[in-house]
Amino acid sequence: MVGAAVGVALLPLLSRQLKADDQEGARESQNRALEFSMLLTIPAAAALIVLARPIVTVLFQRGAFDAADAAATAAALAAFAVGLPAYVLIKALAPGFFAREDTATPVKIAAAALVLNVAIALALMPMLAHVGIALATAISSSFNAALLATFLYRRGLLRPDRRLIDRLVRIVLAAGLMAVALWLGGKPMSELLTRSDAAGVGALALLVVGGILVYGVLAQLLRATSLVEMRAMMRRGTPAA
Repeated sequence: MVGAAVGVALLPLLSRQLKADDQEGARESQNRALEFSMLLTIPAAAALIVLARPIVTVLFQRGAFDAADAAATAAALAAFAVGLPAYVLIKALAPGFFAREDTATPVKIAAAALVLNVAIALALMPMLAHVGIALATAISSSFNAALLATFLYRRGLLRPDRRLIDRLVRIVLAAGLMAVALWLGGKPMSELLTRSDAAGVGALALLVVGGILVYGVLAQLLRATSLVEMRAMMRRGTPAA
């Protein structure tokens, strides 16, 4: 959802800027789109990895779906979550090509990533079973995003600025600290998080809300973003600052 929203907002903005021959403005918009995407996606990925088992257990473990099924599904969820930033980056980087009327390059890169996905899945399945398929998707998506960024950079269409790099470091730090807080916060509720009743759902909801609050506070303290910037982004309806 984040990736689709960023892509939809970014494409017309880049198109307008390029039509006006505002190359610097287009690069600025691309950087802010990447910053906004990772601000929301990196903590989501960290939370899904840490809370994969409680999420699956509380929401799905009942009836024929037993503890072994929950463990297997949680492992796949965590593997998919590793690639979450890449899934969103693809949506944020692709408009850089589309706005310049280049639809061929992203398709060729996606095709190469698909081949890589199949190859890695076949290689990992004997060792990791279904988790290997999920991990292959995460790896191939990261490859896709990396190639898109590389092509844009080589063409001079993507120039990560100092703000983007600085913010990414702060975002990763805030997300990492939030993940630790979730792990520690889940320990006292470990018994509740094995139940699929109202108490289990309540404990899981408490962790989720707590994680959001912790990350929000840390993002402010570490200056990964600010409330003023977030409000400005929402008012514009675009990730450009």
